[in-house]
Amino acid sequence: MTQQKSYRSSFILLTVLFFLWGFITVLVDSLIPRLRELFTLTYFQAGMVQFAFFGAFFLLSIPASYILSKIGYKKGIILGLVTMALGCLLFYPAASYRVFGIFMLAYFILAGGITILQVAANPYVAVLGSEDGASSRLNLSQAFNSLGTAIAPAIGALFILSDKIKTKDEIGALVGTAKEQYLIAEASAVQTPFIGLALFIVLIAIYFFFAKLPKLISETETGTYKDALKQKNLMLGVFGIFCYVGAEVAIGSYLVNYFMDMNLVSLIKEEGFMKSIAESLLNSGLAEKDDKAVVGVFVTFYWSGAMIGRFIGSYLTKIINPGKVLGIFATCAVALILLSISTTGLVSMWSILAVGLFNSIMFPTIFTLAIDGIGSLKPKGSGLLCTAIVGGAIIPPAYGFLTDNIGFKPALFLVICAYTYILYYGYRNSKKTFNL
Repeated sequence: MTQQKSYRSSFILLTVLFFLWGFITVLVDSLIPRLRELFTLTYFQAGMVQFAFFGAFFLLSIPASYILSKIGYKKGIILGLVTMALGCLLFYPAASYRVFGIFMLAYFILAGGITILQVAANPYVAVLGSEDGASSRLNLSQAFNSLGTAIAPAIGALFILSDKIKTKDEIGALVGTAKEQYLIAEASAVQTPFIGLALFIVLIAIYFFFAKLPKLISETETGTYKDALKQKNLMLGVFGIFCYVGAEVAIGSYLVNYFMDMNLVSLIKEEGFMKSIAESLLNSGLAEKDDKAVVGVFVTFYWSGAMIGRFIGSYLTKIINPGKVLGIFATCAVALILLSISTTGLVSMWSILAVGLFNSIMFPTIFTLAIDGIGSLKPKGSGLLCTAIVGGAIIPPAYGFLTDNIGFKPALFLVICAYTYILYYGYRNSKKTFNL
């Protein structure tokens, strides 16, 4: 009974972390349209923001698993939180001096902290009870991760995208006090949310310092990465994570620009139901809001769909083979993207937003299927799987490059390829139970 209570308390603590890094990851997306105008970036260059953020997962996941094996998971979680807080604090000088390189460094450090948390928390939740329920537990934790991602776009639209943004030429035309006041206001719009986050993260780190977590995963070196690389289903899962994260982030990062490209602002302002949704989420009329904020609030539905789907998925993966559920969800994602490509207006908008619902169970289900039955290699497997989050650094810029050259809708076929592979991985895992 005491052990069950310890498991429950630990599960709640870890789920708070899932919420936190989900919120921060998507808040970063809100800065992309703003940075694109402030620094006059192409869509490809704007996608490089995600390269800096998700590139950290590629570079740091395996070192993070090594660090965790040396200092333990509790200290590793605290280290991850402190690193995240440092990254958030760097947004202050980045915004003050308006230097794009400092923004990129801040993203990288912030992602470094999240990487450490990802490597520690995902396998920890997976083994926090029976192996049969691993996928269900991780889906539940990831549901709160999605709660963070669902809230973040509204916060971003309200605090980061809501005011009118001037281009470099317009800023250059300002003189004296007017220019100084504008630059201060621009810096504050970025600084305030991230300084608040830094303080909150520090408080969470202090709480974890005094928390008692059960030792469920061996914190000594067991097995090698060479052994892990021989696990075929694990390595197929690594590419599955790469495709999933890349596809999800590519869609989420460019939704605002995609909607702007389809000229949906006037449609939203004219259609009564859509207008009321936007005004409700922005808590004000639309006339004084920037067009990007008007469409940006609807990105909330993309990420909130993932939250709802994960709560549903937590139940579905209990009663249905997780691989089968994964395959069905990937099929639905492909169908919705094809619908968005072949339509215009609100149908195209809502169909691409609905992809979020079917993204929901992909990460936790791929993750648990990949580490199923690998025993003491789980920490190594987790390091490899988290390295694959680099998909978020590769696919979005590639999508941005295609968008610059052939347009938003044709570029979406790149994302369809990623979901098709996930469909295959789900189908493969629906055929048998893995005990590799």
